[in-house]
Amino acid sequence: MKSQTNLSAQILRVQELVAEINRHNHLYYNENSPEISDAEYDKLFDELKSLEAETGFILSKSPTQSVGAPVVMSELAIVQHEAPLLSLDKTKEESAVVGFVGGHDALMMLKLDGLTVNLHYDGGKLIRAATRGDGYEGEDITHNARVFADVPLEIPHKGFLSITGEAHILRDDFEHLRATTVGSDGKPYKNSRNLASGSARQYDAGECAKRRVRLSIFGVPNGASLEGAEYPDNSGETPTMIPVDINSKSSMLYYLQGIGFKLAEFHKLGNDIINGIPLTISRLGAYATERGIPIDGLVITYDDVAYSKSLGRTGNHYRDGLAFKFEDDATKTILRSITWKVTRSGALSCTANFDTIEIDGTDVSNASLHNLTFIEGLNLKIGDRVMVSKRNMIIPHIEGNLDANKQGDPNAEPLLPKECPCCKSELTTRFNEESEPTLYCTNKSCPDRILRQLRHFVSKKAMDVSGLSDGTLKKLMDAGLITNKIDIYNLAACESVIISMDGFGRKSFDGLVAAIEKSKTTTMEKFIIAMDIPMLGRHASAILCKAFNYDLDSIKAAAMSGFDFRVLQDFGDALHYSIHNWFVHESNVLQWEQISGLLTFKASRTQAAAASSETLEAQVQADSPFVGKTIVATGSFDNFTRDSINDFIESIGAKAGSSVSKKTDYVVVGEKAGSKKKKAEELGITTLSEAEFMEMAGA
Repeated sequence: MKSQTNLSAQILRVQELVAEINRHNHLYYNENSPEISDAEYDKLFDELKSLEAETGFILSKSPTQSVGAPVVMSELAIVQHEAPLLSLDKTKEESAVVGFVGGHDALMMLKLDGLTVNLHYDGGKLIRAATRGDGYEGEDITHNARVFADVPLEIPHKGFLSITGEAHILRDDFEHLRATTVGSDGKPYKNSRNLASGSARQYDAGECAKRRVRLSIFGVPNGASLEGAEYPDNSGETPTMIPVDINSKSSMLYYLQGIGFKLAEFHKLGNDIINGIPLTISRLGAYATERGIPIDGLVITYDDVAYSKSLGRTGNHYRDGLAFKFEDDATKTILRSITWKVTRSGALSCTANFDTIEIDGTDVSNASLHNLTFIEGLNLKIGDRVMVSKRNMIIPHIEGNLDANKQGDPNAEPLLPKECPCCKSELTTRFNEESEPTLYCTNKSCPDRILRQLRHFVSKKAMDVSGLSDGTLKKLMDAGLITNKIDIYNLAACESVIISMDGFGRKSFDGLVAAIEKSKTTTMEKFIIAMDIPMLGRHASAILCKAFNYDLDSIKAAAMSGFDFRVLQDFGDALHYSIHNWFVHESNVLQWEQISGLLTFKASRTQAAAASSETLEAQVQADSPFVGKTIVATGSFDNFTRDSINDFIESIGAKAGSSVSKKTDYVVVGEKAGSKKKKAEELGITTLSEAEFMEMAGA
């Protein structure tokens, strides 16, 4: 027991000697100002070499390992992870952390901002290091991990060991490196996360060694490998050995610390979680700031391994952990102008343009202004000082106006446009689908409006005509070859004109014609989406097709004869009137008939399911709470796109709604949920977070 207790102290001495000898090497070779004699240096070196042999602990930065050429790779091999390295669900609310912890023992740990790395040791030697990648497979970076600071090449644990950590670069090191280090684009790195990631994935380990990459451990994917191990407890007067509890994450981390690994700083949460969580958040945040450790939040996870495993996982994250994200930092800048653009509905969208600022390592110079209410609420004026953040470190957003109460220049140009920015037609104000006052161009032939309508028509979710980018569409419009949707299907007859156009040739023309021909075989739902009836999207088009037995003539007849579409599931007043108003216009009806006459319709997924003898209810668990229910999803999600979450909703026997009404049973709320969440709360409809929804669905 005595020798095992001493092991921890010996490893600490190894770490001290490595740092001390490397410092003396720097003074001797780089500064030409040695502090100790050669004999004293040799004594330290011999002590280090002896301790390394005795403990089996050797750091990559050890001066005993300096002989040998750096490894240079031609490419990074792809490796499979034994256990998926998944991300975490996120929150910014302390109350959500309190609710997550509940009455369970939990750990709160720094969420380092770098690159997740998985290390494998066998027989005490480092045999593999790999990046997280997509969670299931990553890149082999063993050659670089061998030169990371804090990564031992050998450890006094002789069995197989798999551990995960975060490769990162401290703030002071980053500031030192950013002036002389550039990325693959030839530009300086803008944040330490990108520099750490780029350094860890260098082909040349010699180059990586210059980057001061460190590694802090935060997890043990397979605790069974630590069964029977012990670590020293120095809390009492006499050090004692404690067996590793492989059902306790903290116990396993303490063992790793005892055999020489550097841990991501963590605190165990006590019983008083309501008061203790804010205090722990504050202390860990201060710890990272004082030491220049790059973090983008904190991680909360249950200490009990068995309980954690019982919670399972989604396709993207484990349910036993939660990432607490700090509030987005806002940076001051000056509003210089507002850009207005016409959408395919004729509504004008607006973007704020301001002096470029750096947020989270990227240059930001514009942000959406959403709608007139948002602009008026901020009392924006050109030249105002505004505060801008990147919400969730992704979406630029104006958080406030420091000059909201300041008198504007009476001679300044009006903030709101008087005419359409494209065709100069008159503007009108009316409410959009979200009941927000919005400016609209009154010219249905506005070139920008038509361009965006055509972009929608050829998009993947509609007719899926590849090769017709905005630039190509505009060229064809400027040449007078496309004025509406049907013209796309007449382009084959314009061969000589198109081939002679700048940027075109025989090959590109043939590819375009082939893509157009391919698009003629589609589903009826996609055709209806392509026709761009306001508010009639994927879900509503599927309901419409099914209700009218996949007969386009019946749908058209109903729309032109006063049929009450509100009798259909999830069809409210707005959608009912939108369909009728669209079919009032002869040009719309003509294109409906002309284009549909060119198409061959295949069965969609919904149509095939309806024809099957198996019902969706029989495919899900009998006790599923969602069978037959209507669920509306709003916002952005970690595990789904907007379309895929609706597909998932239908796969569990529920109906995916597009709007919130009294007929809605649940609303799944993601980031930036907006008005649908508010309406659900007003109607008393149950709202679910993504994590709650996935858990109830048994996914």
